[in-house]
Amino acid sequence: MTCELVIAGFGGQGVLSMGKILAYSGLMEDKNVSWMPSYGPEQRGGTANVTVIISDESVSSPLVNEYDVVIALNQPSVDKFTPRVKPGGILIYDTNGVTHIPERTDIQIYEVPATDEANHMGNAKVFNMLVLGATLSVHPMLPLDSIRKGLEKSLPERHHKLIPMNMKALERGGEIIRRHTGQ
Repeated sequence: MTCELVIAGFGGQGVLSMGKILAYSGLMEDKNVSWMPSYGPEQRGGTANVTVIISDESVSSPLVNEYDVVIALNQPSVDKFTPRVKPGGILIYDTNGVTHIPERTDIQIYEVPATDEANHMGNAKVFNMLVLGATLSVHPMLPLDSIRKGLEKSLPERHHKLIPMNMKALERGGEIIRRHTGQ
């Protein structure tokens, strides 16, 4: 199994953190992993994306032309990466800030109201875990137990008290994702 995915949005959405957690989680499963971030000089508000490859086989290159999964967290990311979803692949987008949904019929398109749900949960910082949980529910590339281990590895120890909240957000993300119906 090989999964090539990109997570794209703007700085402050936890794009790079999601990729890092997936990469560490893949390592916990003895998978071959590539993690390649790309971001502007701004710490918040600039564009950011990360390509992650998780594979049972050697990863020959971190560069990817077409993705199995695209997670697009804003309209520019939807516009840029939708054409690069492989036929039969998956596009996931946050319903906040995405106004034009692509009309490709050869891919599965899912929407997740992660911004709204994070606000409802009273913690905007769980946004990325809601998105990651939603993604894993429709493309279970890694088990949640490995994601927990990835969180433990990627978060500084002083933040380990936040892991239960993050795990709750992962589970909630799987509950709120829905297939885009094109209406």
